[in-house]
Amino acid sequence: MKIVIDEDRCVGAGQCVLAAVDVFDQRDEDGIVVLLDALPPEELLPQVKEAAARCPALAIEVVE
Repeated sequence: MKIVIDEDRCVGAGQCVLAAVDVFDQRDEDGIVVLLDALPPEELLPQVKEAAARCPALAIEVVE
């Protein structure tokens, strides 16, 4: 699994962090998503997919 983030689309809603705190964070200054692990372990796949689904801006892509 690989995660691709489109920072230009991110609106800083933080739903990704709530769904997968080990993979996503937010910048303090503007709330834009920060990818902590671009290649997380497979056991985190459900949380990462949930984070992508929750993103209101569709800024997260999961490539399997």
